[in-house]
Amino acid sequence: MSATLPSAALPLPSDKIRTRHRDRNAVVYVRQSTVRQVRQHQESTRLQYALADRARQLGWRPEQVVVIDDDLGRSAASALDRPGFQRLVAEVGLGHVGLVLGIEVSRLARSCRDWHQLLEMCALFDTLIADADGI
Repeated sequence: MSATLPSAALPLPSDKIRTRHRDRNAVVYVRQSTVRQVRQHQESTRLQYALADRARQLGWRPEQVVVIDDDLGRSAASALDRPGFQRLVAEVGLGHVGLVLGIEVSRLARSCRDWHQLLEMCALFDTLIADADGI
């Protein structure tokens, strides 16, 4: 599934991206809270999947772009109920990820604890985070 993001929704190219980031994977995290949202807000889902194209535009090879969509239709109330989010954090912690992409990264986790855990892991492992506002 591929869609094109409107130019205003694209993260701007950044001098923050280094070879060491591109040597690792770019992970697109796709999530919507309920099955109903997945059915009724298909454009949001398409835009999230289109971030894989954005990662390639930013210099990642197609085989380096990983889409984690295990949490489609799952609430963000707790990371325990979201295997995709757990996988994302684990991959960052293993040093496999150079860039995490999401439509609005602050919504990757509803819980401040989960969000801060991801931010700390990204800081420790030199992983960039990108959304429509930038990198």
